[in-house]
Amino acid sequence: MARKTKSKTTSAPAKETVQLTAETEGDDAAPEVEPIDSEDDDDVDEASESQSQSEEEYDSAAEDDEGDDANHPDEESSDFDPEVSDEDEFEDQGSSDDDEDRLERQMKDDDDDDESDVEILEELDVVRSWPKELTGKKRAGGPNSTAVKPADRDEKGAAASSSASDAVTAADADTTAKWMHADDLSSDDEDADGAGNRIGRVPLHWYDDYDHIGYDAHGQRVVKSQSSSASKDILDRVIDAADDLEANAAGNGKFTVYDALNARDVALTPRQVELIRRLQSGAFAHPEHDANPDYVAYFSGVDPEVSGLNSDRYEKKSRFQPSKWEKLQVRRLLHRLKCGSINMDYLEGRVRDMNDLVSKSKDEDPSGDKPFLLWKGDEEDELALRKGPQHMPAPKLPPPGHAYSYNPPEEYLPNEQELKEWEELDPEDRPYGHFVPKKHPNLRSVGAYEHAVRERFERCLDLYLCPRAMKRRLNIDPESLVPSLPKASDLRPFPTAKVVAYEVPETNATKKEDAAVMVRCLTVSPDGQFLVSGDENGVVRLWEVQTGRLLRSWDLMLVLSVGEENDDQNDKSQQGEPQTKKPVSSLEWNPNRSHHCLLATIGKCAIVISTGTGGPDDSELTDALLSAASACKHGGNIAPESRAAKAVKWTSLQHKKSSKSSSNVNANTPPISAYGTASGPICLLRTNRECTHVQWHRKGDYFVTVSPKAGAAAVLIHQLSKAASQQPFGKVKGEIQLACFHPQKPFLFVASKEHVRVYHLVKQMMVKRLMSGCRHISSLDVHGSGDHVVVGSLDRRLVWFDLDLANTPYKTLKYHERALRSVGFHPRYPLMASASDDGSIHVFHSMVYSDLMRNPLIVPVKVLRGHNVVNSLGTLAMVFHPTQPWLFSAGADGKIHLFQDL
Repeated sequence: MARKTKSKTTSAPAKETVQLTAETEGDDAAPEVEPIDSEDDDDVDEASESQSQSEEEYDSAAEDDEGDDANHPDEESSDFDPEVSDEDEFEDQGSSDDDEDRLERQMKDDDDDDESDVEILEELDVVRSWPKELTGKKRAGGPNSTAVKPADRDEKGAAASSSASDAVTAADADTTAKWMHADDLSSDDEDADGAGNRIGRVPLHWYDDYDHIGYDAHGQRVVKSQSSSASKDILDRVIDAADDLEANAAGNGKFTVYDALNARDVALTPRQVELIRRLQSGAFAHPEHDANPDYVAYFSGVDPEVSGLNSDRYEKKSRFQPSKWEKLQVRRLLHRLKCGSINMDYLEGRVRDMNDLVSKSKDEDPSGDKPFLLWKGDEEDELALRKGPQHMPAPKLPPPGHAYSYNPPEEYLPNEQELKEWEELDPEDRPYGHFVPKKHPNLRSVGAYEHAVRERFERCLDLYLCPRAMKRRLNIDPESLVPSLPKASDLRPFPTAKVVAYEVPETNATKKEDAAVMVRCLTVSPDGQFLVSGDENGVVRLWEVQTGRLLRSWDLMLVLSVGEENDDQNDKSQQGEPQTKKPVSSLEWNPNRSHHCLLATIGKCAIVISTGTGGPDDSELTDALLSAASACKHGGNIAPESRAAKAVKWTSLQHKKSSKSSSNVNANTPPISAYGTASGPICLLRTNRECTHVQWHRKGDYFVTVSPKAGAAAVLIHQLSKAASQQPFGKVKGEIQLACFHPQKPFLFVASKEHVRVYHLVKQMMVKRLMSGCRHISSLDVHGSGDHVVVGSLDRRLVWFDLDLANTPYKTLKYHERALRSVGFHPRYPLMASASDDGSIHVFHSMVYSDLMRNPLIVPVKVLRGHNVVNSLGTLAMVFHPTQPWLFSAGADGKIHLFQDL
């Protein structure tokens, strides 16, 4: 019966490797030649080339081949069913990944061979051969056997197979297995005719209800044997087992086991029994295996210590270093010696065990009454070192004073009035408790203390009834708690000295009252050339920074009278009654360098003033920006149905020429620049309540006004180029004090008395609420990066917020003695300043890093003083120069100063 194995790969068509070429034509009784495969050929070649190859490795390879052959049944047989021979179905029945790896390895070996060799292998009839040195008998198909040529195959095929079967006898097989240390029990030898069960790894309980146990290699059913032990009852099994024991005792019996896969009884050979016995005893399975072979010396030469494998190696580093283990042992012995658990006799070896010394000392002094110190002074240390709960000593009583002396001084002796007062008090409230100081002539005259037992009893009650807690004292140097700050000289430049003073001219009213005019607000042009101040009389003055010269003055009280001519609420002013002066509460120059105009708030109005300081190009841009405001009519370009229409009204001051006051407004204010077209107030925005604060957007077109008493209309956003206004909030929480724009994002900061809320103008939602912890916020400024906000309050607090960290203050500084009036950042230098009613200005080095992992550095560097305190008011306004490390300040004493870095 011809038997071939087909190997399948994914990249190339299947190739066939002939494992056995002996063919029989329908003769089942003809002997079959033992099959070979690529792995067997490799093993035989290696065995013939090297006799020192490990016998155990060959044995394991032979056993692996047995498992591989058992898992691969015949696939191309003459009487094999084509449905059963399908490779996919066969693999589903029990093929493993190891089999597929083996087939791929065989295909790789076959691809390496030439095509001529493949053709010769298909024609040759090769059987397994054994080396001459391993056996004395020649085996059919051995090295001396002649292979059948392809031409003589047809004539001598049957003869070769019959001669091979005659040559392979039982004695030869046993001798070969003995010498090869392997059992010739491959799957083909056990089931040469393919009648064994070939179902693979299929659970056997699936066939419990059938009369067969599976299928053989030919697709035939493997019928369960009726004579097997599984078909017998328990009594028959016991009888058979007893018979086997008797036969084994007589020496002619066999060990029989039940093969569940094929449903039959199998008799074990003596060698198989020996293998099982050795495995159970924990020895090597094969008795021929030598577990302790003779040592082979791998060095050559006379001196094995010099010559050999380790002759050229360097000494280890540990050979030249002290042992860590010995160091640890010495440390332990020193510790035990210090503690007293061992002595020098034990270390020197005189005493084997320390228990001998203890027992010897007890024998010498059985009483053990040796003198010892009653107070050693280290009792507290022993209590602290002992195990268990921490010992808390009782608080010690204060030592007795002079009053407890038997002869106290006269000043410690109470008189009769003091004794009466002590008697009325409780003993706890008396100076000395129950004790009354008395004077005795000598120490013998001192009697027993009548309250001694009572005081001792109360002391004991306090000790075990009052709870005690351990209080640790920290010995910390106060200087170490102060953060190490850089020197102020290393943080220059910053303003240090007063250089220029701007003298405010005196009016008739100030001369009569002999009091200076308070300057409440300041602002600087973006180029740093001009300074604008606003005082409490409603006058706005324009100064030249370098020279301190007064260039222009605008009395905004005249502007208010012009705006109130058409109102119904100014009957008193029209009848000739005097009008009270109103201060200029806020000033802000347009941050755009091309727009030469500023905003001023006075009373209920916000006034747009053209400075007339621009060049030819800037004057045209300024006129274009102010064109809509100067020509506005009917309250401005505001929708009548909007909320802002009721809150604000735009009024142009260019068309008010009929009244006498309007002519006085612009008559004597020509523009400073030769290219300027207008100088002075341009338009007026009237709100319902008093306007206290104004702030520009960084682009110079939008600005925001704040009216704290206006309720929902407290915050109004205006656009100067369109003369339009809008009210962003329908309702507000608290009384709004300040408002300003974010320098980069569409955010609006709105400050109430205690909180600062950040609103997103595009999304129309609140982004964050900053909790300042202040009672009344007075000033607000945003850093140029937009990530830091500084807030000043009337309760002397300077609060720094880091918007990336939290809504609580990053730093809270209290350097001033009175309320803060103004705080601000320098637009270019890392400087920050705060002005207070104590007349001083504190300058800080405030470095903000681009690295988000570093916190801002805030260092106080200078305190500037130059203003006097008038009516509890000191420095009211402060502003930095836009390009230089200079600072302008204005105070209640009517002075304006410029501080520079000198």
